[in-house]
Amino acid sequence: MNEQILTIVTFLPTFGALILLFLREEMKQAIKVTAFVTALITFLISTYLYFNFQPDTAAMQFVINKPWIKALGVNYHLGVDGISLFLVLLTTLLTAISILSSWTSVGDRVKGFMVSLLILETGMLGVFVSLDLFLFYIFWEVMLIPMYFLIGIWGGINRIYAAIKFVLFTMFGSLLMLVAIVALYAIRYKATGVWSFDLLSYYDLRIPLGAQNWLFIAFALAFLIKVPMFPFHTWLPDAHVQAPTAGSVILAGVLLKMGTYGFLRYCIPMFPNAFDTFMPLLAVLALIGIIYGALVAMVQKDVKSLVAFSSVAHMGFVMIGMFALNMIGLQGSILQMLNHGISTGALFLIVGMIYERRHTRLIEDFGGIFKVMPIFATFFMIVTLSSIGLPGTNGFVGEFLILLGTFGLNKVYAVIATAGIILAAVYMLWMFQRVMFGKCEKPENQKLIDINLREKLVLLPLIILIFWIGLYPKPFLNAMAPSVENLIEQTTAKKMHLSQFAVPDKGWQIATATQIEE
Repeated sequence: MNEQILTIVTFLPTFGALILLFLREEMKQAIKVTAFVTALITFLISTYLYFNFQPDTAAMQFVINKPWIKALGVNYHLGVDGISLFLVLLTTLLTAISILSSWTSVGDRVKGFMVSLLILETGMLGVFVSLDLFLFYIFWEVMLIPMYFLIGIWGGINRIYAAIKFVLFTMFGSLLMLVAIVALYAIRYKATGVWSFDLLSYYDLRIPLGAQNWLFIAFALAFLIKVPMFPFHTWLPDAHVQAPTAGSVILAGVLLKMGTYGFLRYCIPMFPNAFDTFMPLLAVLALIGIIYGALVAMVQKDVKSLVAFSSVAHMGFVMIGMFALNMIGLQGSILQMLNHGISTGALFLIVGMIYERRHTRLIEDFGGIFKVMPIFATFFMIVTLSSIGLPGTNGFVGEFLILLGTFGLNKVYAVIATAGIILAAVYMLWMFQRVMFGKCEKPENQKLIDINLREKLVLLPLIILIFWIGLYPKPFLNAMAPSVENLIEQTTAKKMHLSQFAVPDKGWQIATATQIEE
């Protein structure tokens, strides 16, 4: 079971999508039920990873490694560790929730919508569990197509513009990364005489600074666009605002994490010296993103647009914690990836629920909603407080750890990042006050109906996680600790070796760890 579990979790959604192809378009209820059951079973099976995960080791677990394309050295190699475990669980949970949230909001081309969501889930899961560079790139590209369709077909008025912009930005980064992967492949062959895309073997490859810098730039641009980090963020607000609710939830909750995960799994351990070189610049960009995202969010008139720009600020927090490259900062960064997926995913769900009732997202069109929708308002309040990092919620734990880690890196960085938290409280609480409180004067608002059982079930798992992580984060931190510690030690050791043995001005001298020790 351990060897096959990742294959089952990754490809079960695609199997469900194939089943949907045999259902007629008019069988909408059967299509929805099949899609939701598939996603729910995928999530339930994925919990096996959590309950059987060994938190006292940094080694990859549930590994399967089989030859796939022998002539090229491509293997079907999957595995998870403390860095990727919770991202897998977040993906399976949010996909099931997204399908349930779309029960009434998507009425046209339901089959295509559900097929796209399930194939998208396979692509996202594949990115997080792949331990082969070729396989990773395949999954990275797979997720692009269904998200393009979700935005372009089921999105808002400007959906075509947003979908094309999303594809162009992502493809630009992907092609650069493909060139870098091919270059790495050739470099490894030169050093070892073996054709292989095995990711773990690249961690032992000592690449001189000249090559590292160019390879780092190629990988980093692909990941920075996906995060997205300032100034590569311009596709995100358009995609969020135009995407259907489920698309926004998946986009914010999972797709953005593929960029931050890429830095942890690829950029930092493979190119540690280049990371040191570019880290000051990247840290400044992350801090600009935190402040810029907050200031722009503050002046938004559309609730969904406000939440979209808040993602730019929140992901800047994730990046600045990562750049600290210490135990506290990295744990906070990984935990905040999870927190952002939970809190911002819930915010998009809430915006979708109110949009279904009022068919508007303009803040000025609301007011006094608390009086007519008290249960909805309570959920909204909890998620808002989580988003601004109130103690007792998940957001506080992640932000606190990130600030501690950043303080150890640079005190000025920590002070600027703290200003971002204050600004987040301003725009989120101001938005909540204008939407929920005051006089309920508009007749349309007075007739609103509170959320139903299905909508409560959509939000309840996320509310539970908000308080679980906020009050008892120990299981999450313990599970990721060995992997984070190993990443730091591995990166530090590789930098030391390279500084001793690589001479950048004499060409690309390449060696493996074994050759250096000899």
